[in-house]
Amino acid sequence: MNEQVDNQTNESLTIKVKYHTDIDSLQQISIGDAIDVRAAKDIHLLCMQYTKIPLGFSCKIPDGYTALLFPRSSTFEKYGIIQVNSTGIIDNSFAGPNDIWCMPVVALRTDVNIPKNTRIGQFIIIPKMPQVQFETVDSLEYKNRGSFGSTGEI
Repeated sequence: MNEQVDNQTNESLTIKVKYHTDIDSLQQISIGDAIDVRAAKDIHLLCMQYTKIPLGFSCKIPDGYTALLFPRSSTFEKYGIIQVNSTGIIDNSFAGPNDIWCMPVVALRTDVNIPKNTRIGQFIIIPKMPQVQFETVDSLEYKNRGSFGSTGEI
C-alpha cells in the first residue's frame, strides 16, 4: 500500500493498488512531486503507430481527489512517443479490479522499443473539481486580452 501526503492538511492519503503484472511498485520519491508509472510489458511501435501502453495496475484514488497522468519529461527524448490525450484525467470512480491504467501514445519515430518496467509516465493527485453552475449573461464586464493564445498583443 502506498501513501501520499496531503499538502493542505499534512495528512497521509492511502491509495489502494492492485498489480496485474510483476513491475516495480508505485512509490512517491522524496525529491519529486509526481509518482512514476511503468510500462507493464515490452512495447514495439512503428512511426505513427498508436497504442495504449498498459501500466500494470488498478488503484483507488481517495475520495475527493483526481489523478492526472502525464508523460515523464524524458519520455519523448528517449522513446519518441507522445501521449495523445496530453493529460489523462483519472477520476476516483475508475477503481474496479480490472480498471487497469494505460497511457495512450503514438510513436513519432520508427522502431520504438520500450522495455517492460520502463518509467514512461507519472501522475499527481489533485483535489477534485467542485460542482459548478453556469449562468448565461448578455455581456462580460472584463477587458479583452486578444485572440486565444496571445498575450494581448495583436
